[in-house]
Amino acid sequence: MRATQILLKRSAWKGPYFVAFPDLREALSTHRPIRTDARSCTILPNFVGVRFEVHNGKDYVPVMVTQDMVGHKLGEFAATRKRFTFR
Repeated sequence: MRATQILLKRSAWKGPYFVAFPDLREALSTHRPIRTDARSCTILPNFVGVRFEVHNGKDYVPVMVTQDMVGHKLGEFAATRKRFTFR
């Protein structure tokens, strides 16, 4: 995915929104997940292969970042509501 597609959703002078994760290199080498509440953080190409635990309001949902997720938000992969089931 090109960087220009990431910038289309936000004005170009602002750039993508992301949170600096200080344990990113350590998480890549040790395969430990990074716990975060930052659901609005944009997934960057250097996050590929990192495991996150994204807070959904109640629990931390495990998310493994792949190449297809680049440009999306972390919160898109942690549902905040239960699926509807008809009784």
